[in-house]
Amino acid sequence: MTIAYFLTFHDKAQPALRLSDAEMARVREIVETTRGLRRGLILTPWEVGGLYFDDGPPPQLAFELYFKDIADLEAALAPKGHLQALAAPGALPSLKNAVVTQQAMLARAFPVPDARFRTPAGQPFCSYMVHYPGAAEDLNAWLAYYIEHHPVVMARFPGIREIEIATRLDWVGFLPWPRVDYMQRNKVVFDDGPALSRAMQSPVMQEMRADFHKFPPFTGGNVHVPMATLEIRP
Repeated sequence: MTIAYFLTFHDKAQPALRLSDAEMARVREIVETTRGLRRGLILTPWEVGGLYFDDGPPPQLAFELYFKDIADLEAALAPKGHLQALAAPGALPSLKNAVVTQQAMLARAFPVPDARFRTPAGQPFCSYMVHYPGAAEDLNAWLAYYIEHHPVVMARFPGIREIEIATRLDWVGFLPWPRVDYMQRNKVVFDDGPALSRAMQSPVMQEMRADFHKFPPFTGGNVHVPMATLEIRP
């Protein structure tokens, strides 16, 4: 397990908005030079057809940044920490009207039959990002069921490369944006958008839905977004 920091920029009034090349180069530079970062993911929208869910336009930009230790994350989020560069005036002018949210979590990885990506070098892979914004009647029971049962079904998706479930923790940080307190996030990862589409149209999707209906009681539903994912290894 490792520490994962999620940062999301979403301008719902301009769903077709995309970052400029200069902005993307800037965020890549910031991520690449983050001290203590183990792995960085920069996520942008990927239009994928044939999905089971349609939860509306995805955010224009998101990050999932992995740190070995909470102290490394908190140093990056300190008042003079490295990631303050993302909030500097003019850093991301295209997203000046975006709603920005953040959350640090504990990321749990699960095995898959074949973790070797076939994505061409330098090209993004596709992450299907999911979050549960509501509340469980008994969070301990809910997470226990989800962690024990759902990844076993996910691993049967054809072409799956990664499975991750993230759960909450307390953290200290000083970026100027609101925090969210989603009870859980998870993702399934594929070589590309068509591979995700094929997986979602496979019989495994019906197994996923059947298991979903066995979850302990909770409110708030869930949100699914397909994202092109650029991986940064400092």
